[in-house]
Amino acid sequence: MGKIIWLASYVKSGNTWLRIVLTNYLRNSVEPADINDLERTPIASGRQIFDEVMGISAADLTPREIACLRPVLYEQLAAESDEPLFMKVHDAYPYPPQGVPLLAKTATQGAIYLIRNPLDVAVSLANHNNESIDRTIRRMNTRHDMLSYQPRHLLKQLPQQLLGWSGHVQSWLDEPALALHLLRYEEMKRNPNPAIRDARHFAGFTGEEERLQRAIQHASFATLQQQEQRHGFRERPPEAQSFFRKGEIGDWRNILPPAQVEQILQDHGAVMRRFGYLGENGEIRD
Repeated sequence: MGKIIWLASYVKSGNTWLRIVLTNYLRNSVEPADINDLERTPIASGRQIFDEVMGISAADLTPREIACLRPVLYEQLAAESDEPLFMKVHDAYPYPPQGVPLLAKTATQGAIYLIRNPLDVAVSLANHNNESIDRTIRRMNTRHDMLSYQPRHLLKQLPQQLLGWSGHVQSWLDEPALALHLLRYEEMKRNPNPAIRDARHFAGFTGEEERLQRAIQHASFATLQQQEQRHGFRERPPEAQSFFRKGEIGDWRNILPPAQVEQILQDHGAVMRRFGYLGENGEIRD
């Protein structure tokens, strides 16, 4: 069994918030963890991690070569870790040309997959990228959409294949022989204690309810927004005005016109229905 527990999700589905809760839980401090110091839950696609561990600059490699080496990277990280290693990942669960999972199963203990209503994802992601919601909706339905892929620019993260919202969800939740815990964003926001407690048990941690409660309090949106306003957030893309915008459930109802709602339902209705975001009669559930 490997050591890595993937914190996996499509973009803007609560991954960073979960990382901050886990960071506060692991540190067990009376003061909130600095949002710019989340080294206990690193990003799997980080260029710096790749360069340091592999001993070669990703800038000197082709995207195909990077994809072939990433499984080796995670096997090495797992081998060097004495305890579970939480890693944030936005990659879908693809198989590169060599036929080995990008996120090597030999390095994997399990995965916590966060899913969020794509109607709210569209609103949050458009704000995150400072682009129109129509463009975001098109990207969410494009299997070839890539994150951090700009051939003429050297970005902090390596390219990540997303497969669109539905494709991303299915790539993880339908992957055979992968220990996986499904965590709904809406449950995490409405009832964080039981939701995070279940995720914690999946990861092998038990007890210490006071510690868990403190970690959740340290990760309140008000606290995160205050930290971002005072010191900024290094993971905020330059085009976004803020990273921690609202995080509200059902905010799409205040923003999306009927035509955009209908397009998202047309694109992702089957997967939304499978995971409870659409009822049998077509009613939308937050």
